[in-house]
Amino acid sequence: MSWIDLLPPFILASSLIPGVMIFLLPESRHDLRTTLNMASAVVKVVAVGMLLAVVAGGRTPEWRWPLVPGVELLLQADELSLLFVTLSAGLWLVTTVYAVAYLEGSPQRSRFFGFFSLCVSATVGIALAGNLFTFLFFYEILTITTYPLLVHRGTRRALAAGGRYLAYTLSGGALLLVGTAWLFALAGPVDFVPGGGAIDELSRTRPTELRLIFALLVGGLGVKAAIVPLHGWLPVAMIAPAPVSALLHAVAVVKAGVFGIVRVVYSVYGVEAAGELGVLPWLAAFATATILFGSLRALVQDNLKRRLAYSTVSQLSYITLGVALANPLAFTGAIVHLVHQGLMKITLFFCAGNLAETLEVHRVSEMRGVGRRMPWTMGAFTISALGMVGVPPVAGFVSKWYLGAGALQAGHGWVVAVLVVSGLLNAAYFLPILKTAWIDTPARPWPERPEGRRLETAWMLLFPTLVTALLSLLVGLLAAAPFSPLAWAHRIALTVFAP
Repeated sequence: MSWIDLLPPFILASSLIPGVMIFLLPESRHDLRTTLNMASAVVKVVAVGMLLAVVAGGRTPEWRWPLVPGVELLLQADELSLLFVTLSAGLWLVTTVYAVAYLEGSPQRSRFFGFFSLCVSATVGIALAGNLFTFLFFYEILTITTYPLLVHRGTRRALAAGGRYLAYTLSGGALLLVGTAWLFALAGPVDFVPGGGAIDELSRTRPTELRLIFALLVGGLGVKAAIVPLHGWLPVAMIAPAPVSALLHAVAVVKAGVFGIVRVVYSVYGVEAAGELGVLPWLAAFATATILFGSLRALVQDNLKRRLAYSTVSQLSYITLGVALANPLAFTGAIVHLVHQGLMKITLFFCAGNLAETLEVHRVSEMRGVGRRMPWTMGAFTISALGMVGVPPVAGFVSKWYLGAGALQAGHGWVVAVLVVSGLLNAAYFLPILKTAWIDTPARPWPERPEGRRLETAWMLLFPTLVTALLSLLVGLLAAAPFSPLAWAHRIALTVFAP
């Protein structure tokens, strides 16, 4: 084993160990807690950068830890895992900056940031999982470590939302466990392999069992991926603080679910086997229903974070739909949307947090003229909202273009109709927000900035918001560049669909 093979466990430990240390700090050690948070986030980004260089050079580092005979933890860095782990590490860094400012003066910060670090460690474990057992292991840890973040405020509403979250996610975890154990009994240890192949022989001899296992696996993953009708926990989880909402929607929980669906279809079953079993049309149908349902529900939400939550329900299923089309172009659009949606959605939640923290604005109806009081925040919101609609050259346009092109190439013209209708619905629930914020007259004068403050809000709240908004624009403008997320998604598609 070389030092390169130790990079995956090091990346995992870079947040796990500081997280445990943060739990032990008294509340008064603010500076040390912030230093640990920021240092671990920076170290993780640097280590991921090194791992990217290694994988780009053709290596696939892996680290194995035997647990019992036939079962081992496997951390493996392939192209697909690197896409997710890079997104997680990068957005964790900016979310850490944001969270430190957002929670300044709040109680129980050591507990919060301890679980915050453990949550990101579990997400990294999911991203780097090299087999189905390792994925399941970290998937369940993610459920447990996210719960304290969601109920951090300790109010009755927060505890009720946390209870619903656990009811949904633990039930989904049980389905995933049963499916994993059943597949293990049939096929033995299932490692993730580009293009799948672990069940090729079984697809001919035991097709019915494999269809049932697929339903169990995708059903369990569909809870965190917020596929209708398994989405009910997500809107109520918006009671959580803004940094947690950003983490849930852009980095951790929902992305873990949809990433797992990608792994099951392409790294376990494989395109050919999944097609022969006839499971992909069902997956496409559920994704389509979720895209339209989420958009329709977003239309009627006045609470800003709930509107964004239903938008997430809809936008995530673009990824699932692209996966189900089993086409290189659509797959590319789906995989790159994993990154693009993360950048745009975390910006929107940062903006919602800025409005709530600075002006106590929580509802769309309260945003009249707020663009003139907080132009930088609403400028960032505008860029990301237009990207969600699919307006070029923001990131969302690139994803939808590839999804549509892949659908036409595969002969599924109806998918283009779904994308058009969804885009119109996106416009119907985002554009009124922009009109309210930029054009409408405020019902009352907005409070002036505190004396001595030059910016519209605290710089540690504004800076991460502007960074992610700029990235949402740049990854669209520079989509053709060889270092773009789209270029990396092309690379993954070439591996998965290799002849």
